[in-house]
Amino acid sequence: MIDIELIRSEPERVREAMRAKGLLPGGDAQEDPVACARRLDKERRERITRLQEAQEERNDRSGKIGELMRAGEEEKAQEHIARTKELKQQIGSLEDEVDDADDTLQRLLLDIPNLPHPSVPVGASEDDNAVEEETGEKPNFAFDPRPHWALAEQHDLVDFERGSKVTGAGFPFYTGRGARLQRALVQLFLDEAAEAGYREMQPPLFVNEDSARGTGQLPDKEDLMYEIGRDALFPIPTAEVPVTNFFRGDILAAGDLPVKRCAHTPCFRREAGSYGKDVRGLNRLHQFDKVELVWLTRPDESYRALEQLRTDAERPLDLLGLPYRRLLMCTGDMGFAQAKKYDLEVWSAGQERWLEVSSVSNFESFQARRARIRYREEPEADPQLVHTLNGSALALPRVIAALLEHYQTEDGTVELPDVLSDYTGFERIG
Repeated sequence: MIDIELIRSEPERVREAMRAKGLLPGGDAQEDPVACARRLDKERRERITRLQEAQEERNDRSGKIGELMRAGEEEKAQEHIARTKELKQQIGSLEDEVDDADDTLQRLLLDIPNLPHPSVPVGASEDDNAVEEETGEKPNFAFDPRPHWALAEQHDLVDFERGSKVTGAGFPFYTGRGARLQRALVQLFLDEAAEAGYREMQPPLFVNEDSARGTGQLPDKEDLMYEIGRDALFPIPTAEVPVTNFFRGDILAAGDLPVKRCAHTPCFRREAGSYGKDVRGLNRLHQFDKVELVWLTRPDESYRALEQLRTDAERPLDLLGLPYRRLLMCTGDMGFAQAKKYDLEVWSAGQERWLEVSSVSNFESFQARRARIRYREEPEADPQLVHTLNGSALALPRVIAALLEHYQTEDGTVELPDVLSDYTGFERIG
């Protein structure tokens, strides 16, 4: 959620940010969320002024009643008593009006996106993202490389068919060495995070509505989330949600910053509208495992933290020896809540295309304002909003897909990189 003061003072800047993200509707001014927010804010402040005036008059008259009674001016005292009764009713109605106006304004503010950082390229789609760097060399095979789903079937690593039977498409079973490979990667990623100073957490896999709203999944991504309606709970789409909301409502000491946390969890996403060749195999699942990194920082340190977080997310890819590239996402493809976002994409040798394995984002104060996460520079100082950041390090399915395809041999044997052997207990699959 952005600061209402920004909408008051720089409405056109907010509109421009919404245009850049492709989120400003057409039509007349009544459909403009910024204009609506300014109008509702003005009405709310006017009601607050009337409420304060009524409260001041009530307090003034209440203070005079005793004086008038002691002075023997009972008739005037009764006039004040009658008026204070009227004011009591008015104040109750005005308090309800202020609460209603505030609720309406807050709901509208939930639909206004974060402002992009000035360094973010303006663009409408993924075609406008900037490729900042490409690391590693794509393999040059003397044979036609197999896609990972063929290798997974050859070595009985992943059972898509039985996953569909038990649950549905996008819920595979990892079996045998496939399960051990995923477990090994999770441990490698967590070990690297610990080495980089992150404290591990094991969070709940379900969150309530306040938590989903606090990190911006609601209302923006509601259609992409599963929901347990009877209990009003949401299976998490990423560990970002529970880990960030761990601090919801907290006021931290300056000495506690930066906060660095990591967590491995399953993630659940409906991925509505995903069809075709891009969803084959492990490319796009409804349930998948991921290691997530989360930061809370001072505002003036968050962009240095973003670059460190990006480096921490790239480190496992370097260790695994997989070719990857870093994208700086454009305004139209960066997301509702992000101020700046990088994507890391790994090369899929069997499919000859790039697969996203990490998003690394700075939300500035957008999530912290929703979740009321603050800090104090000094014990008696006014609390300030932290900046929140998070990044995947990494999403498991596509890393597994890239590993199988990158390290395959002509007969389908997969020679794993040395860094994994201590974790898997085997050096090859096949």
